[in-house]
Amino acid sequence: MSDGALREPTFLILTALAARPQHGYGILREVGKISGGRVQLRAGTLYTALDRMSTDGWVSVDREEVVEGRLRRYYRLTEQGAARLEAEVRRLRGHTRVAAQRLRARVQGGMA
Repeated sequence: MSDGALREPTFLILTALAARPQHGYGILREVGKISGGRVQLRAGTLYTALDRMSTDGWVSVDREEVVEGRLRRYYRLTEQGAARLEAEVRRLRGHTRVAAQRLRARVQGGMA
């Protein structure tokens, strides 16, 4: 498991799957919602990322069902994926804590 920074789409996909298993279209909608509409993944990008995250052991297929004649595959976050997402959250919190401290110091130092 890498401790480097996750790319934003990967972070958002893992976050989308943190609450419950979802199918591809549901993940795309959740990523848009989580990012406030700023990130709109294309289906090809999503499935490439899911394949990579599956290889890394971060997501797995939860179940498949046929809806209106089409296969719908649901993905879930694995324990390893949850641990990787948790590590990224800790990393980001550390960075934001330092940034907030420095901004406060800047204001207190009369630099505003």
